[in-house]
Amino acid sequence: MEFSLARITAWAKSLLSRAWAFFDPRRGASAIAAAAGDVCRSRRSLLIENAVLRHQLGILLRSARRPKLRWVDRPLLLLGARLLERWRAAIVIVCPETLIRWHRAGFRLFWRTRSRRPGRSPLPAETVELIRDMARRGRLWGAERIRGELLKLGIRVSKRTIQKYLREARGPRRGGQTWATFLRNHADRTWACDFIQAYDPLFRQVYAFFIVHLGSRQVVYAAACRHPTQEWTAQQLWNATMDGEAPKILLRDRDDKYGASFDRVAAGVGTRVIKTAVKAPNMNAVAERFVGSVRREMLDHVLVLDEDHLGRLVRDYRQYFNEARPHQGIGQRVPGRHAMFADLTKSILARPVLGGLHHDYQRAA
Repeated sequence: MEFSLARITAWAKSLLSRAWAFFDPRRGASAIAAAAGDVCRSRRSLLIENAVLRHQLGILLRSARRPKLRWVDRPLLLLGARLLERWRAAIVIVCPETLIRWHRAGFRLFWRTRSRRPGRSPLPAETVELIRDMARRGRLWGAERIRGELLKLGIRVSKRTIQKYLREARGPRRGGQTWATFLRNHADRTWACDFIQAYDPLFRQVYAFFIVHLGSRQVVYAAACRHPTQEWTAQQLWNATMDGEAPKILLRDRDDKYGASFDRVAAGVGTRVIKTAVKAPNMNAVAERFVGSVRREMLDHVLVLDEDHLGRLVRDYRQYFNEARPHQGIGQRVPGRHAMFADLTKSILARPVLGGLHHDYQRAA
């Protein structure tokens, strides 16, 4: 093997640098000074410092990268800092500021525990459920009103406690009654109207106008037209109320097909017209539901020829809708039928509706 002069020189420099690092006079002087200082220290201090250093060494041995402290490590390091005079030099695994932050956190936890006072006994579960039930049923009742009802029953609860359960039962408080509550209170004397848009084979628009009773879900009137005007729509309202049956409230949207003439006819029969808000279909939800039912159950399956054909289809579907079709909104009841007991001994008959698109099942007479 041939050794070049450059390689031998590099080896010599490496050996000299390692020897100098091992016999560094500054490192030796610091170690000698530290040993001389330890001679003058007490045995108790040396034992505590050795225990702290040994504990830090165990932490470092547990992980190869960053040391992970367990829940018991922090109290031990804090105890070592409390007992050692030179704890800043002995504890090197964490910063001194970290130890101080741990101590302050423990101080706050200690005094939070000391300052905790025993509270009142919790309310019985049946009382809490009674408060929530009163909040749900009595939408107009406040905390004081519910407190009075509870006093009538011999139950004493503070106003603040009632307010807490009120917020849980009702959620964010809104001013006045909801639109659903208003409709339920006036459904028996309220009608709603709207238009159904369809297309003939040449993709020309055809419209069907209808009026539905909110309380019973019955469709009280239906008619079709290719180009409905304000006068035509007003005439349909007059036709629907000419027998003397008129509602107190009539819901409609802001379509131009109604206009002032429609409102004048409604006022002439003693009906108040309420216009729904812009982009608020839920204000006329019953009419919107009927439009959806007509589309899903009829218009999506037939070809509308003209306005006369659409009018006949809507009238046939209206009869089926009122007299044979169960409705989810009124408990799966049929609007035009009264509750009756079916004779289970009779056979079941199926009557086709709309050419067999639907069937009306009934017991034989």
